Amino acid sequence: MRLKDKVAIITGATGGIGKATAKLFLDYGAKVMLVGRSAEKLNALRGELNGDDNIAHFVAEASDEQANAESVVATVETFGGVDILIANAGTEGAIKPLEELSIANFEDVLRTNVLGVWIGMKHCVEPMKKRGGGSIVALSSIAGVIGFPNMVPYIASKHAVYGMVKTAALELAEANIRVNAIGPGPIANRMMRSLETQLSPDDPAVMYETMRELVPMKRYGTNEEVAHLAAFLAGDESTYCTGAMYLVDGGFTAV
Repeated sequence: MRLKDKVAIITGATGGIGKATAKLFLDYGAKVMLVGRSAEKLNALRGELNGDDNIAHFVAEASDEQANAESVVATVETFGGVDILIANAGTEGAIKPLEELSIANFEDVLRTNVLGVWIGMKHCVEPMKKRGGGSIVALSSIAGVIGFPNMVPYIASKHAVYGMVKTAALELAEANIRVNAIGPGPIANRMMRSLETQLSPDDPAVMYETMRELVPMKRYGTNEEVAHLAAFLAGDESTYCTGAMYLVDGGFTAV
């Protein structure tokens, strides 16, 4: 029960990493507010997780500030406060050469991956201060520390997340609010299937093999492996950790 009685908000909760994190947090004794843009998917996930009184959900698009502010208010009203934010909502966006991208392509990614993280942070600060501190964990990516062809908006957005994390950690340290980023490498979930298909539309399996071979461990990671890192950063085992990016990438960035 490593997170017993901790209250966590998880955005992008219906995605692979969000779902695995919610399940693990409930297993560890946390109270969890699932946040996502699809009421249907949230209802299904809530039923699947069967967290009884320890789980609730709220519909909010990542870049909708009012809806996300209301989700934080709802969390406080339901569970009494906020201790943890897992800012997980994200999109891969369009994968194409930079000269073929439109402003809309770029803005769509930045609104979800950058503004969405900032909005979540912004509205969790005050309730965390009232609890005497807290932990904010933002999902960046190995894309936050490397470049990759045909992925300018996504790469830019994940670098921005890491910059926000470092800056927020400095601003919030005296309030005992820790801010960290997780940088997943290739993870076996929907986003990687989308990237494989967009990067190699004629044969996505070729891109899968190419990516897998780039990982020193020669496999994709799992949603659950990312969730366990999130639990470490959210809990009391990491109370001296702030302002950093923690990679879960099978050695991808060590090459």
